Amino acid sequence: MNAADLEVTPLAALGFAVFAASTSAILVRWSAAPSSVAALYRVLFTTAIVAPIALLWYREEFARLSRRDLGFAIVAGVALAIHFAAWFESLNHTSVAASVTLVQTQPIFVALGAALVLGEHVNRETVVGIVVALIGATAMSLGDAGEAPISDATMYGNALAVLGAVTVAGYVLAGRSIRQRVSLFPYVTVVYAACTLTLFVLVGAQGHAYLDYPPREWVLFLGMAIGPGIFGHTIVNWALKHLESVVVSVTWLGEPVGSTLLALVLLAEVPDAITVAGGLVVLAGIYVTTIERERRRASSGS
Repeated sequence: MNAADLEVTPLAALGFAVFAASTSAILVRWSAAPSSVAALYRVLFTTAIVAPIALLWYREEFARLSRRDLGFAIVAGVALAIHFAAWFESLNHTSVAASVTLVQTQPIFVALGAALVLGEHVNRETVVGIVVALIGATAMSLGDAGEAPISDATMYGNALAVLGAVTVAGYVLAGRSIRQRVSLFPYVTVVYAACTLTLFVLVGAQGHAYLDYPPREWVLFLGMAIGPGIFGHTIVNWALKHLESVVVSVTWLGEPVGSTLLALVLLAEVPDAITVAGGLVVLAGIYVTTIERERRRASSGS
């Protein structure tokens, strides 16, 4: 295997992770549990999978975690909890295509944060890729909105999805920074544990039952943990060590494309021509961004 093969591996892994994350909206739609409960058990089960690995093989690294990294990992977990709570609830008020598309406006916030906080240079070509992808995402949302009048409930769902975008951007930026110093499993264990505790408090504050759910719901919770949790977010966190935060966030815009296709097959939500065209434009924006990254790396000789 040569260097070029190794170089493309993080992008391939990220593409797989985005596909896995695309199943999340479908699983949430199938679940009859309150959205915050679904989010809680998704992250709790994900934590239960990664924590034993971290404690068995990375115990010494846990002890060496600086207060700064530990603190920011906890903040990232709280941001992830707000993201899940807001986004899962948005799916109860708006469609899969609109919700998943609006939550993926996060590249705007990631690009700003990457430049201001992380010092990552965002060049013109990358900005073009972001703009193209976001135009496609907007088209998907507009096409979806055309299926029915926009009600107050729909606007509320859309606003929750945007809140999910802002908080997941903070989560991505924290991951990009901390993952340069901390191994994957210690990092995600702290993040997921903080996320779980935050959601646990939220579920109690909302007055939802913690345990009174039928077996079907527990199967769906476990599916959310394994699919979008382990194969989605955890692989994304691995990729953040190797890829710029902007590249990760733009590639994540492929999630609404995957979710819309799955919604067509599994939920009978038929996208219109504008939504389909928007999805193709999103993919074009991802292509521009990732190809520009490869060009820059090749020109730098790395």
